[in-house]
Amino acid sequence: MFHKVIKVEALDDMILKVEFIDNKIKLYDVKKLMSKWKAFEMLKDVKLFKKVQVDQGGYGISWNDEIDIACNELWENGIMGL
Repeated sequence: MFHKVIKVEALDDMILKVEFIDNKIKLYDVKKLMSKWKAFEMLKDVKLFKKVQVDQGGYGISWNDEIDIACNELWENGIMGL
């Protein structure tokens, strides 16, 4: 089952506020990905980090062709937000 994303917002301290199709909101800390995947280090550039967008169909989010996160990763490892 996919938890499709309908909205994403870049917050301070490399946190994403992600709204899903069921109207639930989760907060996702991108910093933990920097130690695993070198491409995510580029997101230290705040201008790039703020350019996050929902992928077509809601199956994930992305910043460019090299950096993306799947919707289920955001759902499973995000924490309930407001």
